Amino acid sequence: MAGHSTARGTGAGPADPGGPAVTSAHERGITTLTLDSPANRNALSARLVRELADALSRCAQDPAVRAVVLTHAGTTFSAGADLKSPANPYTFVALMRQLVELPKPVVARISGHVRAGGIGLVGACDMAVADRGSDFAFTEVRIGVAPAVISMPLLPRVDPRAASRYYLTGERFDAAAAQAAGLLTAVGDDVDEVLAPLVDGLRRASPRGLAEAKKLLTAEVLEHFDRHAEDLVQRSASYFTTAEAREGIAAFMERRDPAWVR
Repeated sequence: MAGHSTARGTGAGPADPGGPAVTSAHERGITTLTLDSPANRNALSARLVRELADALSRCAQDPAVRAVVLTHAGTTFSAGADLKSPANPYTFVALMRQLVELPKPVVARISGHVRAGGIGLVGACDMAVADRGSDFAFTEVRIGVAPAVISMPLLPRVDPRAASRYYLTGERFDAAAAQAAGLLTAVGDDVDEVLAPLVDGLRRASPRGLAEAKKLLTAEVLEHFDRHAEDLVQRSASYFTTAEAREGIAAFMERRDPAWVR
């Protein structure tokens, strides 16, 4: 699945065995869902994706939930797909679509690193905030694949020139650049100070007003899912059958440069 990360530590071990991969807390209409598998840098394992989808379903059905904040334990929001226990590509696409279609706003709260498929989660959220120390990278090209399925929520929302640069180079970019590219809503020294006025605004809005406003905002993104999901899942799967991808993944696991690096 496109969305694998070359950040060191991705897929290095199983999700934390002692508890859930996603935890939940609720306060005054806002449910906070925390990606809580720091041992593998919140890699998008089958378990984490399943638990997040289940948690979002509960939020959708709970009238007490006005909005959702999606955040993370540890120093990484998500390092991309888990190379050892990956989610099915269709399941991951369904998760991103679920974020887009959820009748309640979802705000990503980031204080750390975001890579590859993790950026797909951020792109599927309605708003995203980060502190200035956060950083991002589309690392797929560096292991011989491409950011295919995550393009559905991202390309309608991200500046085309920025997408070209970061998709093609795989370079790391900071929170200020992510905001300029349209990936982030707001950036500040303290992520919770940045988040506070957004959460306050969501608490003041009516539930139906939020749901209907979100439909207006997400119509174009959902058209991309309707039009491209099957093709991009198939393309993503085909990338991993190539000799370049096998070499790229082997190089990542062996902590060396792939053969094509000059």
